[in-house]
Amino acid sequence: MNKRILRIVGRFVLLLLLQVLVLNNVYLGGYTMPMLYLLAILMLPTDMKRIPMLLVAFGTGLVVDIMNNMLGFHAFACTVVAMMRILFADRILTRGEPTIISTPSIYSVSPQYFISYLIILLSAFYFVFFTIELFGFRNFGSTLLSIVFSTVATAILAVLYQYAFLKKEKST
Repeated sequence: MNKRILRIVGRFVLLLLLQVLVLNNVYLGGYTMPMLYLLAILMLPTDMKRIPMLLVAFGTGLVVDIMNNMLGFHAFACTVVAMMRILFADRILTRGEPTIISTPSIYSVSPQYFISYLIILLSAFYFVFFTIELFGFRNFGSTLLSIVFSTVATAILAVLYQYAFLKKEKST
């Protein structure tokens, strides 16, 4: 099996286990739900085909939904994020340059571009997730606080994860 595929599968397993066993039990102030497993989707290669990308995102969300006994909120929100990633990743990560990135990370692209990428896609995930969880825009103020705090907490954890577990690589 290809070394790149093994790394991707290992990252998915590690992040899903971390999410299900640890982060699902962390609620900071009632407004923050860190969902680090999204990093596995955001770090998929930029040359991955559309349908496999959407299927991987849906499957990842479905696994988290099953483990949390939820009704498909994660699966739907992950699929939306994967679609946004397909449409906007090149514009955000490489500013439109035709570059294939095997593992989008803080090391493989400019840190400010990667953090912008994280913030935009995590915000989209949390907007979709919290909106369908409430079935509307009730308590929009507290929902907005949850979106902002959860996005910031997950982005911080994602950057810390990358500094802890990834080696510095040159972009490909």
